[in-house]
Amino acid sequence: MANLFDLTGKTAVIIGGNSTLGGAMAVGLGGHGADVAIVGRNQEKAHEVARAVEAAGGRAQCFSADATNEGDLQRVLDEVLAWTGRCDVLMNCPGKNSTTPFFDLKMDEWDAIMDVNLKSVVLACQVFGKYMVERGEGGSIINISSVSSEPPLSRVFTYSASKAAVNNVTKFLAKEFAPSRVRVNAIIPGFFPAEQNRKILSPDRVDAILRHTPMNRFGEAEELQGAAVYLASEKASGFVTGSLLRVDGGFGAMTI
Repeated sequence: MANLFDLTGKTAVIIGGNSTLGGAMAVGLGGHGADVAIVGRNQEKAHEVARAVEAAGGRAQCFSADATNEGDLQRVLDEVLAWTGRCDVLMNCPGKNSTTPFFDLKMDEWDAIMDVNLKSVVLACQVFGKYMVERGEGGSIINISSVSSEPPLSRVFTYSASKAAVNNVTKFLAKEFAPSRVRVNAIIPGFFPAEQNRKILSPDRVDAILRHTPMNRFGEAEELQGAAVYLASEKASGFVTGSLLRVDGGFGAMTI
């Protein structure tokens, strides 16, 4: 039986691949045979991820870009095509958070968070999604959402709103791209010790999160790799589109 999770010959573009969670998923995809394009502004971290991908047996290349800039994204697509000749998987995982109380929120902060968390996803889906649709060979787009998208999480109003919108965009594009065999799904991570959420994890906050997580622990970044590889592989998830895949230790199943 063919390996359901073999990504040999595929190219995966990971926007925000230099982040903690994006980097872990990059290693997972590379370890299953994909050529991995790591996209981000911090090239020092990108090269650390590239070395980890190569240590897992994959190939990686780093690309510098502002995820909110359409021109940068188009340039990255062109550079990736010059590198491997194809793009089969797009993963969108840039993230920006804030704990500003609602009545103190200024629209410049709202715009900054929405730009990184939502605008970047829409732009990348336009640039890379158009390539996949027009190529006619299918593809997989994986958006990284959050447990705060449904229901919203207290103290992170703008972040929650942006991730709820990512869920909506995911479902909309799943419907739009399905005739071209381009699948669009989202992963909903629970709480992982990533850099962007450390500042909101006070002892009281940690206690509240763990009480609401049936597995009673934080996730490890590597625990996202299986979901990423599954959604990237057409053999494994060829009939899966418009789904929101939870990797959250049961957080989303918890009521009281």
